[in-house]
Amino acid sequence: MDTLLIQATAQTPLVNLNPESGIMEIRGRSIPDDPEAFWGVVLTWFDNYMANPHDETLVRIDLEYFNITSSKRILFLLYKLNELVDSGKKAKVEWYYRQSDEDMYEVGQDYAFMVHVPFDFREYTDNDLVVA
Repeated sequence: MDTLLIQATAQTPLVNLNPESGIMEIRGRSIPDDPEAFWGVVLTWFDNYMANPHDETLVRIDLEYFNITSSKRILFLLYKLNELVDSGKKAKVEWYYRQSDEDMYEVGQDYAFMVHVPFDFREYTDNDLVVA
């Protein structure tokens, strides 16, 4: 299975999904004109990944902003992580948020409440260099 790498744009996040390491990164803004097309590729890739997942899957999410349609697709991805955990695999989410962005922290808390995948909240300031 190949790595899925989608470069960030002004409307879509960087997506780097690596099946060899089990590390998946989503960073930037998610306000795509066609959310089904953008997130459909990500969710389809993840469906294929679930057929032969890494023993441990780490999803790093560092989004500065996303719209409601992206929010739903992110939740679909997190539900797929539930399925991995239910099948006996390890999975974890690292949720990055700016110290000044209480809303993004609360959204992460809401997601963490909706799934049974462990969340690790990582706060940073604009002066920090975040490698997510």
